[in-house]
Amino acid sequence: MRAAYAAALPGARAAVLSRLWGALTREPINGVTTVARQGGELVVGLADGRLLRGPATAARPFAAVPDGLALTLDGAPFDHPATLVAALGLPGHAARLRAEVDDSVANLALARAAQPPPDGGPPVLDRLSRRDPAAAVAYAEQLVVDGHPLHPCCRTRIGLSTAEILAYAPEHRPIVDLAAVEVPADRWLATGTGAPPRLLVHPWQRDHVLDRYPWLRVTGATVPARPLMSLRTLAPVAQPDRHVKTAVDVQMTSAVRTVSAAAVHNGPALSALLVDVARDLPGFEVLAEVAAGAVVDDGAPVRSLAMVLRRAPRVPAGDVVVPLAALAARSPADGRALVCEAVTAGYGGRPAGFLTDLIHLLFAPLTTLLHRGVALEAHGQNMCVALRRGRPVRLFYRDFGGVRVSPRRLAACGYAAPPLHGDLESDDPAVLRTKLAAALLSTVVAQLVAVLAGEYGLEPATMWRIADRALADAYAALPPSAGGDARALRSGPWPVKATAAMRLADDPLDDLWTWHDNPLEAR
Repeated sequence: MRAAYAAALPGARAAVLSRLWGALTREPINGVTTVARQGGELVVGLADGRLLRGPATAARPFAAVPDGLALTLDGAPFDHPATLVAALGLPGHAARLRAEVDDSVANLALARAAQPPPDGGPPVLDRLSRRDPAAAVAYAEQLVVDGHPLHPCCRTRIGLSTAEILAYAPEHRPIVDLAAVEVPADRWLATGTGAPPRLLVHPWQRDHVLDRYPWLRVTGATVPARPLMSLRTLAPVAQPDRHVKTAVDVQMTSAVRTVSAAAVHNGPALSALLVDVARDLPGFEVLAEVAAGAVVDDGAPVRSLAMVLRRAPRVPAGDVVVPLAALAARSPADGRALVCEAVTAGYGGRPAGFLTDLIHLLFAPLTTLLHRGVALEAHGQNMCVALRRGRPVRLFYRDFGGVRVSPRRLAACGYAAPPLHGDLESDDPAVLRTKLAAALLSTVVAQLVAVLAGEYGLEPATMWRIADRALADAYAALPPSAGGDARALRSGPWPVKATAAMRLADDPLDDLWTWHDNPLEAR
């Protein structure tokens, strides 16, 4: 493992450095004053007069970069993003960003080192179609090795030791034993269908947090489960109809992954609303959060001791469910992007057909929901697709913490918003469109275009014309009152979350955005 880790380090440094380079060239970062192109390079001017140079191609979103990528700061080369952050001396919380990208590099190298070389066997989609459905869902999620495709902290797991990462992280494919903990009935808050006072606790949380609450009783019973993409959400081996979101006081990517009181309250209520609002949308299903529970201490729910129970996707035999992020992941069969297997199986090797079908399947329900008052955060982790012999046939949406809900739009369409906690409600059209566009257009569709262009040598403009036609078709089916959304999404600039700028800010969880040219305008 040590030799594999050492071999993976140059590629991990390059991958994280590329994400950081892209952030420095497009985000509103204090200390960066200018960005200019000189030939094949981008040159970033700093407030102190120094110049940072690097390949323009490496700054592109979803760039595939070679091992050994380096940027030069006033002529000095930097190939490790952490040492570069330290050298830049940016205002704000640069020490935090440096530590986080350092952690990200180490964990990305560890994740890549654990992956076997392509085995040359049958396509992975074929293998998944023959597996137990619950196990197949987890295995498909565990194919996403590289984490967030744009975030320089793509594999940050601050708080986990190397041994704990190997024991709990999805890319290492463990079985994790969730601990069953009895909670006194008068110290238990339940929502939805009402979970009994029995908390499923992640083993990391059991070992690091539970001893602060001696009045909780560890029963000794365990629930074996497979970790999904987010590590703290797991698929119980013996309960194929549900997934469990646990609390883990570890920073992964950008936040400590506990379960807030708002999440316990909102999940079941939002599930009921979304199931109702989406009832007539063909090919679209909400994975409802049917129940949630939290330990109560000093009169308040404890976010470190809470859980959410969610329905798991169920499909007919032979269908395969994958998160959209997995389409860009490398197939263990041949090392190409997994989407290539779908293109071959369902479309005879013609990627335009796959792209057309998937985008139409995505755009119709998501634009309808936006019009009705629900902006989903439909990025590659929250949105899953069912593939039938390579063809996309159904969508599944999960996780409601990042949605935005417009009571005014809902009421205009005959729906009532439930009481919600936190910042989920907004009647601002720009806020609603930003939430959907950043996840769906700037991330999911843009990554798919980049991957297909790279795998098949296609011109991105050709694929963006397909996307534009699909978006136009989706809005043609909606009332004229949806025209404002249509014009903004088809002609206005698109948002991208400013992830590095957020990590440098005083409040690293407060959304910041940067904006880029709309590729549909080049159609």
